[in-house]
Amino acid sequence: MVKLELDQVVMRRMKEDDIEMVKALIKEGCEGTENRLILHVLTRPLCLFILAVFSSMLRCLVHSFVLTLAIPVFLLIVFLKITMPRSTGVLGSVRPYWDYVGSSYRGTQEETLPNPFSGISGKTPGARKPRRRIAPKDKGADLPTENVTPEREQDAGEIWVAECDGEILGCIFKESEKRADVTRICRLVTGCWYRREGLGRLLLRGLEQREREAGARRVYAHVPHPSKLGEAFFRKLGYRQLGEGADDKEDDDVEEERKLEPPERGFLGYPLTKVFHKDL
Repeated sequence: MVKLELDQVVMRRMKEDDIEMVKALIKEGCEGTENRLILHVLTRPLCLFILAVFSSMLRCLVHSFVLTLAIPVFLLIVFLKITMPRSTGVLGSVRPYWDYVGSSYRGTQEETLPNPFSGISGKTPGARKPRRRIAPKDKGADLPTENVTPEREQDAGEIWVAECDGEILGCIFKESEKRADVTRICRLVTGCWYRREGLGRLLLRGLEQREREAGARRVYAHVPHPSKLGEAFFRKLGYRQLGEGADDKEDDDVEEERKLEPPERGFLGYPLTKVFHKDL
């Protein structure tokens, strides 16, 4: 764990030069998410009952007790790996992948998120240190140079990165605006060395403040169903789970919640995500 001075963190739009580093950060932060979702589905009562039925049927064909237990589980895991929605990378979205090139910032004047801790220590954020650009010999191919139209850039969404001393420490993904008053957070990841230092909270609050100033009234996110840490994180920042306390809400609030995407569901209809939302 590394001690992080939050007032030295600059939150800016991702550029094309940052794509490979952001992808590596996402891969590190989301490692094991799909396996945990599969384990969550496998341990549901109905799924266990189906596995037991298939094991009993296999006893007529296979004389090994271990194989009759292992074969149904193995086949189901393969089935879930194939059919598990690719949106485990972009939770709750119908998009199979994220358009990193389209969401890269190409403006001349750098956009930043407000940092509420800025100036607390009396220091000023240092100048950005130049990072070594990933060369073709390191990755086998150069960074993509694609023609990005304004329409593609608008549909791609935004990625904001937290940077300190030239190093990207975390990132937050915001989906393209489908409704002017609602903002959807697609992913929030921090580097393993900078967790529990307030970096995720800093990114989320910075984006919330920006969206509030832009006129958004509500922000929401899909959290993987087995993630207790993700659930606790959003609850601590004032988010509520979709449908929670529905009996005490007014009709207008219930109608607003119905406009949000429902939790994503997988095999046998078991939920893969939880939806958390917050009024700005």
